[in-house]
Parts: sequence; C-alpha cells; structure tokens
Amino acid sequence: MSNQAVRYVTKSAATAASAVAAAALAASVVLSPVPEASARMDGVHADLLRAVQLNQITPEQAASFEAKLAGRILGGA
Repeated sequence: MSNQAVRYVTKSAATAASAVAAAALAASVVLSPVPEASARMDGVHADLLRAVQLNQITPEQAASFEAKLAGRILGGA
C-alpha cells in the first residue's frame, strides 16, 4: 500500500473513532437522568460563587443571575 493510502486509512479510522466517541457522549447526555431542581441550584450557586472569587462577576451580578435561574428552575417558568 502506498504512503498516501496508509495515511488515508489511518486518518479515516481516527475520524471514525472520534465520531463514535462523540455519539456515545451525546447518548449519555440524552439518556442521563435530569438532576433535581435543588441539586441544579446548588451547582449554580457553587459556580457563581467561584466566578465571584475569580473576580469574573460581582456578588450583585451573581445574586441577580441566581435569582433569575431560581425562578426558571424552581418556579417552572
């Protein structure tokens, strides 16, 4: 087999493997159970606290954003 053919086969196999991995990841996301609302809000709070600690947002911005998300997640809106 020529070098070009070997490169094509190798590249095609790598592309196919990454496509299979992406499909498996997508399936795991779609089929995974949705966390309870309180668990989701705990994660939101932790993420926003970390963003405040890294000076990415202000505490006021974090509180405002968390309140908006709480209304959507906990309020069902």
